[in-house]
Amino acid sequence: MQSSARFVANCALILSTLRLIEGAKGLRQCSETDDYYYEYTECDSTGSRWRVAIPQIPGACIGLPEPVHGTECTFSCEAGEFLEMSAQECTQCAAGSYSLGSGIRFDQWDSIPAGFSSLATSLDNSPHGDDRLTCNSSSWVPQGNYLESNRDECTVSLIYAVHLKKQGSVSFEYQYPDNNLLFEFFIQNDQCQEMDQTADKKWLKLTNHGEWATHVVNLKSGTNILYWRTGGVLMGSKVVKPVLLKNVQIEGVAYTSECFPCKPGTLNEVPGSSSCDLCPRDTFSGHGASSCTPCNTTTQYAPEASGVCLDRPPCSKKDFFQIHTACDSDGKTQVIYKWIEPKICLEDAAGAEPLPPSGEREPCPPCNPGFYNNDTATCSPCPPGTYSDGTKACRWCPAGTEPTLGYEYKWWNILPANMKTSCFNVGNAKCDNMNGWEVAGDHVQSGAGGSDNDYLMLNIRVPGFKLPMSMSSNSGTEFGRITFEFETVCQADCELYFMMDVNRKSTTVVESWEGSKTRQFYTHVMTKNASVSYTWAFQRTNQPSDVRQYVNDMVRIYSISVSNPVDGQSSECRACALSTQPSSSLCVPCPQGHYIDTQTSQCTECPPNTHLVSHTTLGPDACRPCGPASKSNKGRSLCYSDCRFTHTEGNVTLSFDYSLLGSVGTLMNGPSFTSKGTKYFHQFNISLCGGEDRMAVCTDNVTDLSNMDSQTEKGEAGNVVKTFICQSTIIPASGRGFHTALSSQSINLADMFLGATVASTLDGIRARPELFLQTPAKVPDVNFYYRSLEATSSCESGRSAVVTLRCNPGKSNTGELTVPSQCPAGTCDGCTFHFLWDSSGACPTCTESDYHQIEGACKGGQQDLLYVWTEPKLCMGGVSLPEKKTLLCENVEYWIRLGAGIAAFTAVMLISLTCYYWKKNKRLEYKYSRLVMSSNKECEMPGADSCAVMEGEENEGEMEDEVVYTKPSLLGKLKAIASKGKGEHYENVQLNSSHSKALVWS
Repeated sequence: MQSSARFVANCALILSTLRLIEGAKGLRQCSETDDYYYEYTECDSTGSRWRVAIPQIPGACIGLPEPVHGTECTFSCEAGEFLEMSAQECTQCAAGSYSLGSGIRFDQWDSIPAGFSSLATSLDNSPHGDDRLTCNSSSWVPQGNYLESNRDECTVSLIYAVHLKKQGSVSFEYQYPDNNLLFEFFIQNDQCQEMDQTADKKWLKLTNHGEWATHVVNLKSGTNILYWRTGGVLMGSKVVKPVLLKNVQIEGVAYTSECFPCKPGTLNEVPGSSSCDLCPRDTFSGHGASSCTPCNTTTQYAPEASGVCLDRPPCSKKDFFQIHTACDSDGKTQVIYKWIEPKICLEDAAGAEPLPPSGEREPCPPCNPGFYNNDTATCSPCPPGTYSDGTKACRWCPAGTEPTLGYEYKWWNILPANMKTSCFNVGNAKCDNMNGWEVAGDHVQSGAGGSDNDYLMLNIRVPGFKLPMSMSSNSGTEFGRITFEFETVCQADCELYFMMDVNRKSTTVVESWEGSKTRQFYTHVMTKNASVSYTWAFQRTNQPSDVRQYVNDMVRIYSISVSNPVDGQSSECRACALSTQPSSSLCVPCPQGHYIDTQTSQCTECPPNTHLVSHTTLGPDACRPCGPASKSNKGRSLCYSDCRFTHTEGNVTLSFDYSLLGSVGTLMNGPSFTSKGTKYFHQFNISLCGGEDRMAVCTDNVTDLSNMDSQTEKGEAGNVVKTFICQSTIIPASGRGFHTALSSQSINLADMFLGATVASTLDGIRARPELFLQTPAKVPDVNFYYRSLEATSSCESGRSAVVTLRCNPGKSNTGELTVPSQCPAGTCDGCTFHFLWDSSGACPTCTESDYHQIEGACKGGQQDLLYVWTEPKLCMGGVSLPEKKTLLCENVEYWIRLGAGIAAFTAVMLISLTCYYWKKNKRLEYKYSRLVMSSNKECEMPGADSCAVMEGEENEGEMEDEVVYTKPSLLGKLKAIASKGKGEHYENVQLNSSHSKALVWS
């Protein structure tokens, strides 16, 4: 099959050659130097290839060399050699050029080199369709010695494709000082599939300002497409610092067919070299130089690695600076002026500014606290165990006290031994040997530098921290703190950075200030015991310029103090806890959660529900009470909520158990869009209750990932914020070209719990319920107050937060976290954050007063008792509803019949008695009336023992009174009973009357 294909190819080559010969009659013979060049064909399956001649202009000449067998596909030359294609042999590079052998290097960036391309990614998630056009001007920009990335939010990729015949590598140097810019490097194959890379190889770690870092990644054989991708995340008007890239070198190419000429400002004197050397100062060179040409130093100068000589300008104020001399033997100092080295200006030129004369000799400032001069011109640190205020000799601390270690620098005659200064510029080496800062008596100030965009660096190194003996077990979250007083005076867009490097792993910007700032203090707390380097970097402007315009812009630092450094000096002594042994003056450490009683010099435990503040005065005042509804941990290092809260109003007491809400609440609000259309979210993590073991955690997955593995092995956390409330910025993967969601800019919003209350203010923090939708409820909202004392440029007193818990039975136990609609970032002023946690888990605990009883109907002699919640139900947990109860009961019909019978009997009895007494009463009335009538007649009354009856009355009375009963009746019995019960009896009474006598019944 291969022989057939080769035959067809040869036939086609012969035919085409014949046509060329026929059409080329009269054309000249081809020359290798002018008309063609050699290349290799692609390797076949056997690993072989052909060398063919490629015409510069097809058809311009005749006589191209025939194809010949080439070298093996894995063939390559050594460094300093190239493959001479005519002879197919390795040949040394000539002087003035270099070669990497099997590699290529890109170190000159006057323009984008061939093969590189810069591509801006459209913002697919932009809320406006026309925003995708705003990134067309974003690209990587060549700056001579390096490439500079975009400074905006657009995602811009620098792309280079290379085909390797064997495994190789790519290395490059970069600067990445700003984590507001995302920077990743990854590799794809020819199928646009991303190669497997670990996170530390993909995401580049941050660098110090002015520091170049080197990154190396292994490459596989075949096609490798290299991507350097950047994208900013701008939440405000602040401009990010760009990524800088230089010295890109790729190893593993099959061959190098030519040597690279040395770039201007470099030379190579020896043939067969793999690199070029820099031209020294005041010399220059062009492309491919084998030597450097000196400048006329009388009127010209040239920095190191220059391609041209420059004319010396007349001297001006920007060419000299003032310094304070060190104290002499007489204890005097003076201000002197010195030329900035290397001196490039002309003193005798027209309009030149002369060097000012030196100032008067003045007394030296005193030594800094913790130092003494011992009648010499040099200040020396006090020996261990002694102290001095800087004006007196060192003295031993009294018994029962210990020295307070620290750095206290407020006099600046010389730079302290643990501080150093430097100057750096990305684009040139003008200020490499200059001092970035100069001492000035009562302050230290930024130096002149070589250019306006220089980074002027001041550094202080702390090898570690050592707490006072009595506090060694009460470190809590603070091991030391650095405080400095500064001011900036600027006309341009100057910026001061305060940075920190822990354990020499990576430098992070702690805070920065732009423009002029009045004299002020700034404090940063160190929360772990580690070696730390603090750096101040001042830049007058970030725009490069050959002309000095802002030489008078400067920053002044008046004082720097660091507490508890392990190698610090002491300016005073503090009381310590003494051993319990009699007459002992030995200082001993206090147990955790104890303070020193100033009366007895003994360790005393802080009362319950108080926390120990390590940097306060001695005595009971060191124990601060926890806020309402909070308690302290066992070590008295912090206060926290135990998820329980009680509120009493009148005779009603509500108890809350917030454990149903979960340990940590998470809120992802947004999306928000930057001015360029980049979509991002703010994620808040909130730890409502619990101590150190239940803190909220925010993690960056972008910056400094290269340290993650080593930090994990040592139990450290890289770029992790662990506190009560923290915030991260989340950038979704879609629309930015990134392959995963990015979490960055994690910040601490609150590391101190102040307390929980229904009141709207606590410790100067005010809740703002009007920011949220108000709903009528019988259960009051409960506010949790938090604070962070870490000051920022916009929040001098630190940040604070209020989490409002609202009972909502319609929500789940975990509920829903929201921020004010008019403040989508959670804060309206940038310093106080407000959250609403709407949840059924925020309802009070259920009690017996929250349900009532319902009685069921009596059926079959049984009755049910049911218990139901009072609606609306505004409680959770607590007591549960009692079980249904069943009781015995009588049927209602039985009682109705019994009641009807009794009522009927009672009615009959009443009627009978009524009739009986009515009849008896009528008879008595009749008899009485007869007696009265008879007593009025003029006749003799019968005797007392006889009864006189008128004629005709006997039968009538007998008829009226006669009652014949054959047997006793019910009525008769009742009459008998009634008569007996009333004790009725009859008496005969003689009526004494002057007219007659009558019988009276009584």
